[in-house]
Amino acid sequence: MNAQYRRQRFFLKSSLRGNSLVQILIYANLILFTLMVLHGTVLGLGTQAIMNPSPRLMVHWGGQYWPLVLDNGEWWRCITYAFTHGGLIHLGFNMVVLYQVGPLLEAEIGWSRLLTVYTFATIVATLAGLFWHPMIVVVGASGAIFGLIGFSVSYYHRVGGGIGLQRRNFMFQWALMAFVFGFIVGADNAAHLGGAIAGAALGWVMPVNVR
Repeated sequence: MNAQYRRQRFFLKSSLRGNSLVQILIYANLILFTLMVLHGTVLGLGTQAIMNPSPRLMVHWGGQYWPLVLDNGEWWRCITYAFTHGGLIHLGFNMVVLYQVGPLLEAEIGWSRLLTVYTFATIVATLAGLFWHPMIVVVGASGAIFGLIGFSVSYYHRVGGGIGLQRRNFMFQWALMAFVFGFIVGADNAAHLGGAIAGAALGWVMPVNVR
């Protein structure tokens, strides 16, 4: 095991120890999904609530639906949609990616900056959906996660050096894989692109503070 690999494992373990922001985000997604599934079970949806919840159920639990935002002023949906998911596979994939890319970045820039990137990417991702498909119910953390990936690519490119370029390439590989996966399953690549661009923009302007 080389020293560089040991450092990356240290960043991962130290960031997930205690109450890190990545932990809180993962727990929040898991809790909200559990509550939505319980609600769907009470409504008699059975396994559909777990694997393929209905748009009505997802909207009830915070999914983004722009007519409700624009007509009823439910602007909170621009944030809550990122904590609602369209099934167990959708949730699992997003949480795996967040677990892979989030701790390293949180250890690098701190939880407050990570929260800024995550929130900004969440908002820009759903604004992209407004122009691309305003009448479709949208859920999932992938736009925000793409924001973290986009931020990492540009941020670590600025860091440079061996470790910086290695992490840039690692994040870029995640982005390519997630885009391809999203294309195959018909995911919301408009939100993915919007989140990635938002994160990359912040990565170019946020002060570099390598730990």
